[in-house]
Amino acid sequence: MTSKTSLLASAGICIVCFLSAAGPSQAAPKHKHPVAAANSQLADEVKALKEQVEALQATVQAQAQNQQQTQAQVAASQAQAEQATAAAHAAQAKLDAQIEQIPGTVQTVVAAQPAPTLDKLKYKGITLTLGGFAEAAGIYRSKTLESDISSPFAKIPFENSGLSKLHELRGTARQSRVQFLAQGDINVATHAAFFGEFDFQGAAQTANSNESNSYNPRIRNLYGTVDWDYWGLHLLAGQNWSLVTLNSKGITPRNEVPPPSIDAQYVPGFSWTRTPQLRLTKDFGDKQYWLALSLENPQSTFTGTSGSGLPGGVSVLDLATGNATINPAPAATSGFSGFNAVNTTSFNKTPDVILKAAWEPYIGVARPLHVEAFGIYRDFYDQITVSPTNTQGLTPGVHEASVTGGGWGAGITYNAIPKILDLQASVMSGKGIGRYGAGQLSDATLDVTGKVAPIQETMYLVGGTLHVTPEVDLYLFGGDERQNSRISTFGGANFGFGNLNNTVFTAAGCTTVGGSCSATVRDVGQITAGLWDKAYTGSFGQVRIGLQYSHTRLEGFSGGGYTPKTSDDMIFTSFRYYPF
Repeated sequence: MTSKTSLLASAGICIVCFLSAAGPSQAAPKHKHPVAAANSQLADEVKALKEQVEALQATVQAQAQNQQQTQAQVAASQAQAEQATAAAHAAQAKLDAQIEQIPGTVQTVVAAQPAPTLDKLKYKGITLTLGGFAEAAGIYRSKTLESDISSPFAKIPFENSGLSKLHELRGTARQSRVQFLAQGDINVATHAAFFGEFDFQGAAQTANSNESNSYNPRIRNLYGTVDWDYWGLHLLAGQNWSLVTLNSKGITPRNEVPPPSIDAQYVPGFSWTRTPQLRLTKDFGDKQYWLALSLENPQSTFTGTSGSGLPGGVSVLDLATGNATINPAPAATSGFSGFNAVNTTSFNKTPDVILKAAWEPYIGVARPLHVEAFGIYRDFYDQITVSPTNTQGLTPGVHEASVTGGGWGAGITYNAIPKILDLQASVMSGKGIGRYGAGQLSDATLDVTGKVAPIQETMYLVGGTLHVTPEVDLYLFGGDERQNSRISTFGGANFGFGNLNNTVFTAAGCTTVGGSCSATVRDVGQITAGLWDKAYTGSFGQVRIGLQYSHTRLEGFSGGGYTPKTSDDMIFTSFRYYPF
């Protein structure tokens, strides 16, 4: 309550008391009307003053209540401020503790990371990644194949050959590889890359193992790519693994899945080539679906015909060289510019056309499964000359003949147990597809008219890799390639591919050196097992040691109730150093 208010209240009370005391003791005399009027007026003034006093008291009480509420709010605000100050001090103390722990945490994380390497170089916006390895490999074969690190499985000699009694031991460094990958971004959604991979399995005529090896470098892969993220399109041009090769991730380069074998020819039943091509790929649905079309460099391999060639009056250009006729027997002549004189190439006018689709579904949050299927179209082409005196009754003249071939294939990879077990399987079947198999059986033969006759073949591969530890892998694979006979008959003679002369084979003839066993291979299969050990991994690169055993069997066409067979046991060792 203010001092002014107090004085007014006190004055009002005093006047009321005075008037109350004086009123009753002095009775107004009769007929003194002015005094009565004055008293009445004074009473009204007192009443007004009392009302003012009461209003002032009410005002004073309201002000007191407001003051109390304000004091309570101030006290509450002070308490909140004190709590906020305490929380801030606690947060600062926690932050200070975390900051003190940062150096140790950083050191722990850095220590857990692999040692940095210099495998990536930057130059004018290009990232260059180097790769490859140096290998010292050893080869033992129970039968001589006169071959280096790539085994010609279909050439294993039958037991009637002297080579079947000779063992083979070789050392080689020719599978050593040099790789580079140059990558750059044209813009945020367009990426370009150029990849090259080379080994030393080229064999010029000067190459030998006598004193100073002269084996020359060889292209494995050499191609460029452009990727458009917005459209999900991927273009590849150059030499790369064929589109028939099994992938592990989408349909993308450098994600092919060859068996992890030391033998550079891999395992019979594995479908592959490395060849020049033009490929366009489209991905859909967050890269769960893929579709690719590839036009690939064609080549054709041939076999068969009878011992006396084609029937009289029919001849064809040598399908291997284009320089001689195949009647009475295939001829081999020198190659031309860009080709080695001892090698031959085939006639082809249409590329091998391959269309592949792949699916990688989500299983939970991961995509451990990859499924793919493809179709292939091939064209075989030759030139036939028919004389007027031909014995088949064919129309005389020179004309070209084209025959189509091709087939289908499918494959699957599955990370059955994450970081522990990887499985894969593939199959391919069709006519004229021999060149795509690791066993290298022939594509086609000729019928009695000289036309190309594609050979039916089926190949498959199954296997898996067990990651026993982060350093040790064990693998086991089995595969097979099998062809059907393709025989046509004229004048009582057989032409084409198979047991052409209805040869009768005997156990003695096929198992005795010099015996009569001119078998034609129809089936090649293998089972192989091996291991890889990452013996060292560190700032100086990686050292891997490998060991592989394989058992390969060959089977010929039957004759007289007997089926010629042979086999070869091979052991490979590998010591590889990966500097990058």
